[in-house]
Amino acid sequence: MPARLNPFAAAPSLMKNWQRASTEVAAATNFDPILTELVRMRASQINGCANCINLHATEARAIGETDQRIYLLPAWREAPCYSNRERAALGWTEALTRLSERHEQASAYEALRAEFTQEEQVKLTLTIININGWNRIAVGFRLFVDPAAVKAGAKLEIA
Repeated sequence: MPARLNPFAAAPSLMKNWQRASTEVAAATNFDPILTELVRMRASQINGCANCINLHATEARAIGETDQRIYLLPAWREAPCYSNRERAALGWTEALTRLSERHEQASAYEALRAEFTQEEQVKLTLTIININGWNRIAVGFRLFVDPAAVKAGAKLEIA
């Protein structure tokens, strides 16, 4: 499916600012990098963002995540391979990504509070907000980029 437009070409200053803010949020988090990639993948799965699923699965593998845990991520509640901390982060990710399904928010927050400090809760929430924003940009404009190009910081070639 061809891209609708390249937002980096259409609004370069705005997209540069968005990218900078995203980088600052990522740099400010002190989570296990694998936890961050799991959260990014899970939100992207919920949002149907092929670009971000591909990108973050590639990133997760590069830092040592296993294929098994990547494949089981949509069924994380039933899979025994995630820690309590990861489960709390994934539950919070789902609660914030699926805001209209408010019934999950209270229990998700209680699990989050048991595993994360208040500062970590804010950092995780900003990480979730950030990936949800990227999902909407990628899905809305039908973007699909090569993860190697993103990692290299190359000028994005939109497929």
